[in-house]
Amino acid sequence: MNKFMIMFFVVAQMGAGLLCADSRGLVDNLKSPAAKLHSVGLNEVKWTQGFWAERFKVCRENMIPNMWRLLQDDEISHSFANFQIAAGLQKGEHHGPPWHDGDFYKWLEAVASVYGVTRDEKLDDLMDEIIPLIAASQRRDGYIHTPVIIQQRQNKNDAKEFRERLDFETYNMGHLMTAASVHYRATGKTALLDVAVKATDFLYDFYKRSSPELARNAICPSHYMGVVEMYRTVRDPRYLELAKNLVEIRDLVENGTDHNQDRIPFRQQTRALGHAVRANYLYAGVADIYAETGDATLFSTLDLIWKDLVSSKLYITGGCGALYDGVSPDGTTYVQSDIQQVHQAYGRPFQLPNLTAHNESCANVGNILWNWRMLQVTGEARFADILELTLYNSMLSSISLDGKAYFYTNPLRVSGDVPFDLRWSRQREPYISCFCCPPNIVRTIAQVHNYAYSLAENALFIHLYGANELQTMAGDDKLQLVQETDYPWKGHVQLTLKAIPADSFFLMLRIPDWCKSATVKVNDVSIARDIESGQYFPLCRKWQAGDRIELDMDMPVRLVQANPLVEETLNQVAVMRGPVVYCLESVDLPTGVGLFDIALPADIKLSWQEQNIEDSRIQVLTGTAKIVRDSGQALYYELEPGKGQSVHIRLVPYHTWGNRGETDMSVWLPVDY
Repeated sequence: MNKFMIMFFVVAQMGAGLLCADSRGLVDNLKSPAAKLHSVGLNEVKWTQGFWAERFKVCRENMIPNMWRLLQDDEISHSFANFQIAAGLQKGEHHGPPWHDGDFYKWLEAVASVYGVTRDEKLDDLMDEIIPLIAASQRRDGYIHTPVIIQQRQNKNDAKEFRERLDFETYNMGHLMTAASVHYRATGKTALLDVAVKATDFLYDFYKRSSPELARNAICPSHYMGVVEMYRTVRDPRYLELAKNLVEIRDLVENGTDHNQDRIPFRQQTRALGHAVRANYLYAGVADIYAETGDATLFSTLDLIWKDLVSSKLYITGGCGALYDGVSPDGTTYVQSDIQQVHQAYGRPFQLPNLTAHNESCANVGNILWNWRMLQVTGEARFADILELTLYNSMLSSISLDGKAYFYTNPLRVSGDVPFDLRWSRQREPYISCFCCPPNIVRTIAQVHNYAYSLAENALFIHLYGANELQTMAGDDKLQLVQETDYPWKGHVQLTLKAIPADSFFLMLRIPDWCKSATVKVNDVSIARDIESGQYFPLCRKWQAGDRIELDMDMPVRLVQANPLVEETLNQVAVMRGPVVYCLESVDLPTGVGLFDIALPADIKLSWQEQNIEDSRIQVLTGTAKIVRDSGQALYYELEPGKGQSVHIRLVPYHTWGNRGETDMSVWLPVDY
């Protein structure tokens, strides 16, 4: 039975109903008409040990308190001070980028997410102290954006909302809305939700009276997701009306740009293009709107764009947005005036540089948000595959293992020999002037457990593997299980059922696309072998408490090559094991041997071993490579065959690179056939 037949069979068996009484998850799509899957509750999954438990612990103990220190230090970020000034509690000017409010809201959402799991009273008290300040910064009509409100307090004549298209007002409000929804679900308190309701009401009235051109202020449209989540939270039908109109009004814009994805009417778009962060936020928000409306024209557009991305523009790490600066339509027009500059851009198909790869951390988070929503409305494993790939690689690479330093960009190769400076540092920094990415990464790490499972009628979908405990409700019945595994380092997963409905029930085990051999046992009895990858494997029976399901996924080291149209990786390979991408760092090479001197034999034997970096337990790969030549300094020089010397190499997971001091690094390495 192939994957499509299996999915048709399962969906037909499950029907279209809902099964849990009160989901209230990270995305509360329990009542979303077009959603096939539904989130479990914010506090219903807890990491117990292993990879994600370690990351969550660092998030709770280091990331959140360290970022709070940064945000309230006037000499570093001024983010907290901006709210104090806007609230009239102190004098001063706004400092920082116009999206700085959104940075603060993202961090606050991370705090609420961690509190939802831990019930740490100190976090609850901290939020209770902060939220009244945010409320005091809001105008009576619901408008909230500290740069403008501070100017209005100072009676500046040009202080007017939405005066500047690039002022990121709706972006900030969108992150307020999602933070408020998560805070409400985590605490049951409405203080921040009340602020978000007023802000959403303001936007509803604003879009009722604004022109399409003024509506172009929707830069980096986090508010698409925010407005939909507010609709799901308070069920005000005006918010769904607003969300639908946000898409329609884009099509009325004159002189739009690919930079903001409004040059072409949305439903006519077929390619991932323009500013990658804005694009991925837009796609995620439209997926939310589809979940609530079932508008098939929206989904078909998203599906075409997704296929364009994964077939020609996605990095092997899940990174998005190849170029620091690009142009659009980029070589597809002879009309010079049509060509537009685009920052942080999706480039041409197969245009995936390594040394100058941009891959902004926020774009990678946007890729996660988008794929999660596509997974929820389809139940298709292809979206979970990209979700997992991005989580383990380009998302985690953005932050140091101790949780205190950050990348803005995520290149796949770094060399100190490059004779020019890039806009962003080749090393993680304790603070980045454009601080949008760090809190986005922190809130994502705080929320990964919410991506592990989904519910459907009579079924539990298991998307991510990691040691955890799940306690939720299937209709009126308890559903509890314990997952034990050392994934992603090992491919063995054991699920032990603690409580489950008495009637027949589906357990849907994701078989990752990278896994070419998997077996399943129930209570030590073999059920299936050689299961097809890239699908959910359905197990349905009348279960009993104490039943054990074992999934064994073969996890060999793989040498992966790119399409030959990716010029930058021609005759090179990347190394993967399971969902983890590996890289070579110069710190692991002998003195006098550089990255460009190394080639991997096509038949290289790589073995794995455990190692600790910055108190984080990882698995490295070791083997014997070849020194193929000395790196030349001239632009062109004659090839001299290498002496065939062997050299021991150690490859580390890509997300861990740069944690042992300044170093060169490469994901892609020449292959010696």
